[in-house]
Amino acid sequence: MKTPIQSIRKVLVANRGEIALRIMKTAREMGITTVAVYSEADSDSPFARFADEAVCIGPPPSSESYLLGDRIIEVALELGVDAIHPGYGFLSENPEFSKNVRNAGMIFIGPSERAMMTMGSKLAAKENVKPFDVPLVPGTDFPVHTVEQALEVAPTIGFPLLIKASAGGGGKGMRIVHSLEELPSHFERAVSEAINSFGDGAVFLERFVTSPRHIEIQVLADMYGTVVHLFDRECSIQRRHQKVIEEAPSSVLNAALRAKMGAAAIEVARSCDYVGAGTVEFLLDAEKRFYFLEMNTRLQVEHPVTECITGIDLVYEQIRIAEGHPLSFSQEDLEIRGHAIEVRVYAENAAAGFLPDTGVLSRYVPPTGPGIRVDDGVEEGQEVSIYYDPMLSKLVVHGPTREAAIERCIQAIDDYEITGVATTLQFGRFAINHPAFRSGDFDTQFVDTHFTPEQLHREVRCSDSELAALTVGLIHQQRPKALKPSSQTAPSKWKERRFD
Repeated sequence: MKTPIQSIRKVLVANRGEIALRIMKTAREMGITTVAVYSEADSDSPFARFADEAVCIGPPPSSESYLLGDRIIEVALELGVDAIHPGYGFLSENPEFSKNVRNAGMIFIGPSERAMMTMGSKLAAKENVKPFDVPLVPGTDFPVHTVEQALEVAPTIGFPLLIKASAGGGGKGMRIVHSLEELPSHFERAVSEAINSFGDGAVFLERFVTSPRHIEIQVLADMYGTVVHLFDRECSIQRRHQKVIEEAPSSVLNAALRAKMGAAAIEVARSCDYVGAGTVEFLLDAEKRFYFLEMNTRLQVEHPVTECITGIDLVYEQIRIAEGHPLSFSQEDLEIRGHAIEVRVYAENAAAGFLPDTGVLSRYVPPTGPGIRVDDGVEEGQEVSIYYDPMLSKLVVHGPTREAAIERCIQAIDDYEITGVATTLQFGRFAINHPAFRSGDFDTQFVDTHFTPEQLHREVRCSDSELAALTVGLIHQQRPKALKPSSQTAPSKWKERRFD
């Protein structure tokens, strides 16, 4: 039975920064009015000015602003919003928020609460996909609650093994254990971190895959049972289990393995009746055996590389699916066009262990040119706050071949001008220019294996301004006082509402 089409005329983006701006740009192209919600720290941010309407919802801490689902829904109802797009992070994978949006009579641009809840727990997700013959890493399929229980089951899994938080992500609540003697202390730390990070101390044990590569598959699913995959992304270069460089497609997959992993990702989506855009993540071992890791029930940070190689606007498809439209293309219509690389540009000091940095962007000039895309939410003169994720932008390049994309990315990094805060730009240059990356022979241990601050200084060509910025970060000099933000984005006629 065909679902009635519900046209979205006005959308509220329940997020901030580059992803809020990126969503609004597609919405505006579709003729949809946009609403931004912002904290006091973001009152003059580009995304708030770009929106047709913007509302202040609270103080800078996200717990008092961007995580206040009820307040966001209240604003949406007051402004006559048809739909809410959550972006990524914050409330994007919160099933209660999704349910409340729908109960309020609005469209939630994302999957169902059931899909979120199922895939939000790694244990529940593994149990859910079992009947679909999706490969799983050997390990427990139940939560391990005590050290004694862990000591009992660990020998049946073998070492090294991983302790993982069931509700986890971003490396939180995760510990590698190499022996039975190490297990008690690592177990207690993992449980403690899981409770502190997610409010849920459930952990499980699984075999640690040596020399793993992190491969993910983008899927799209409509309300009529059609599911397609948009090929793969390689996300193996990480620091602290968090991605810093992604590319599409992966250099290690051949056509047969790519098709097999794509088919498995589709089965994962079908297992929870998924609707919308989602990402199925896998580990690939040295023998090219792949194992289901988790499913992210939202748009990914690295979605632009998939857009580059397929020509598909994922936000556009999300909105169309949420309105009730069927997918307008089939799996056979999709093909890989060239190669894309994304370098996340963080306000972090890579030479000091990737410590977050704050200050004022006294100079911010992103690169331009053929095959170069920069998704950002900052501008020159803006203060980099302590309150939010330190990612400044995403540098995305597209070329006809992987080699061409690498060269284009190196040139784009050299053309990028940022001063006022330390950034990971030069680490990105070091990584993609490294022989291991160029050859495609690397894994998730790339940073631990290949990177030291000394190599960064020795091998990377820095401009005078970049070297000055790095030096400032290294010796922790005092930052300049905040400058008045510039107005590179034309202000829209938005109204401000404050909630006391």
